[in-house]
Amino acid sequence: MGNNQYLIPANSKKSMLILGFFNPTDLIIFGTGLVLTFILLLTIKANSLKEAFFIISPGVIASFLVLPVPYHHNIRTFIKNIYMYYTSRRRFYWRGWCTNGKDK
Repeated sequence: MGNNQYLIPANSKKSMLILGFFNPTDLIIFGTGLVLTFILLLTIKANSLKEAFFIISPGVIASFLVLPVPYHHNIRTFIKNIYMYYTSRRRFYWRGWCTNGKDK
């Protein structure tokens, strides 16, 4: 390793997360899904497998959204990045520092 090169550990931003896993939005989504599932479990009696799946679906969906994936924070940010890629402008115009060589 040469001079002035630093290696940043992979978990350097993990200390900024709640419980090392959640940012505030993730915690709200996960908590809402679990609370809604708990309320549904207390109020609805499941008579079939379809009803049971309906009752636990908010918790399953919320858990799926905050599940970590490589190179992204979690599936929610991965879905957001995919959405931003397909809905944003695809043609980029260079407006950088290169000029025709004449000073102003």
